[in-house]
Amino acid sequence: MSSPTGPAPGLPVRMPRPRQSGRHRRPEPAAAPIGAPPLVLAVPGTPHAATRALVDEVVSIARSELPGLDARVGYVGSADAEFPPLAAVLAQAAQDRTALLAAAAQAAAEQPGAGSADPAADEFAQPQPAIDAAGPAAVVVPLVAGPDSELVARIRQAVDDSGCATQVTDPLGPHPLLAEALHVRLSEAGLARADRARLFTVATAADGIVLATVGGPEAVQAAGITGMLLSARLAVPVLAAALDEKGAVARTAEQLLGAGSQRLALAPYLIGPEVQAEVIETAAEEAGCAAAEPLGAYPAVGRLALAGYAAALGITLPGAPNR
Repeated sequence: MSSPTGPAPGLPVRMPRPRQSGRHRRPEPAAAPIGAPPLVLAVPGTPHAATRALVDEVVSIARSELPGLDARVGYVGSADAEFPPLAAVLAQAAQDRTALLAAAAQAAAEQPGAGSADPAADEFAQPQPAIDAAGPAAVVVPLVAGPDSELVARIRQAVDDSGCATQVTDPLGPHPLLAEALHVRLSEAGLARADRARLFTVATAADGIVLATVGGPEAVQAAGITGMLLSARLAVPVLAAALDEKGAVARTAEQLLGAGSQRLALAPYLIGPEVQAEVIETAAEEAGCAAAEPLGAYPAVGRLALAGYAAALGITLPGAPNR
């Protein structure tokens, strides 16, 4: 049994692991600065239980990369308290920011030299980290792989409605990590080789990929960039198509077939909440091919969301992906 001052004699004592020296040592883990505004994920689409589970996992990934992160979720398409609307989440962030600044001002007034009633306490008092009062009250990260002008307009409207000083980041992609995530989802569905280097063959592997996205022409163009990265990984042609444009996926499939592809696959360039699952299934049927799952809570999604937040605030994250 342990004594009040430590473990009983003979019991092992857990000691902190010594820091590895040299050029290959691991970097010190980052932590969220005190007083940093929250990261608010702006979630598109009609919210439901599956969306909540996905978003919670993305938030968990971001928090694991930056301990102490204040991460919140606002649903762009919600007016239900069960799924907090983005405007309400931002309004709460503004209130929290006001309270935090007031507490910081009071703490600064009680610092040494500010007239404390206890000189002995002043001698041992520790200075509090400064909080940037001019910074945003929240940083909004749209939970989408590519640009979506309609979603951005709705986010801006929510910001205006909330009265919150907010910074909105770019979407998560295009990015090589999303090409990696697409590759993984295709391989999980048996539609692509898991590893080119091992020459592992899959009988149902596609020799042409339709990369389906939403958000209009700009989103299709941005998806084409990730599509080129995916094509380089799989050594097969990849063409982007608008999932929200009637017949676009089927026309793109015909284009691939006309170019010599024989086995097609549909890769949703989506996180998941953007459209209902039935939309993807219908598009795959029209194109006559199988479909992989959306990106979902792939680890890169959480890391890219955090990278956008960190870039907006000038926070350096060891080993973080470039945005």
